[in-house]
Amino acid sequence: MLAWDSGEILKTVPMLSKWAYLAGPLSSWQGRFVYTRGMAQRILLVDDDASIIKALRGYLELGGFEVLEAGEGEAALSLARSVEPDLLILDLMLPGKDGFEVTRAIRADPVLSLTPILMLTARVDDVDKIVGLEIGADDYVTKPFNPREVVARVKALLRRSAARDLARRVLEAGDLVLDLDRRELFVKGEALCLTRTEFNILEALMRNPGYVMPRDQLLEKAMGYAYEGLGRTLDTHVRNLRKKIEADPENPAYVRTVYGIGYRFMGAER
Repeated sequence: MLAWDSGEILKTVPMLSKWAYLAGPLSSWQGRFVYTRGMAQRILLVDDDASIIKALRGYLELGGFEVLEAGEGEAALSLARSVEPDLLILDLMLPGKDGFEVTRAIRADPVLSLTPILMLTARVDDVDKIVGLEIGADDYVTKPFNPREVVARVKALLRRSAARDLARRVLEAGDLVLDLDRRELFVKGEALCLTRTEFNILEALMRNPGYVMPRDQLLEKAMGYAYEGLGRTLDTHVRNLRKKIEADPENPAYVRTVYGIGYRFMGAER
């Protein structure tokens, strides 16, 4: 049972242009250094109650969010891995995999593990709330609820997530996730081993997307020194790096050669 009349708010939603809310905060496709990706932040809404999905979607879209939805746990995990949402609103009682199982799977995924989770529960037992928080939920709301409170909690969680990600220093582009503190690279969720020089090259390029970085400048950043004759060494490192991160190393999507100058990093479309 809902604590609001969803009809009134939903009457206004069809009049919203899809593009009306895409102009949100200033963002950079470098990834988690800011908490938008050049478009409205994506919320994955998971509940098997169609009336809750419908009503919350209306309020969230009015709040400037792009909303994706799933009605059961397995579909939610598949969609989350496909689109990498900025936040999950997750019902505890789902058919198939329940909210606890979905939360555990999200926290175990190297790409999705930091995704904020707001859990919805119709249970009033504190044990369920405590278990949810202990396995990785960031916050919870008990049904019936005020949808405005849900939107407010979503915004608060996203602000906290942005501050945490900034502190953690993670660079993202396309399928690449480069954790600067842990010195780890993930490609499509799989950890890849880079040499120290390869990691430094990729970090220097990802910090300057779209910028043509001359060979000597890239050498200085990656190896700490540069002198004439090292150009071929750099090319070898870049060639090895491409074999690890590119779907087609001969036609690279990320690390492009600018002949006679150096290299440019391009973010692949998600």
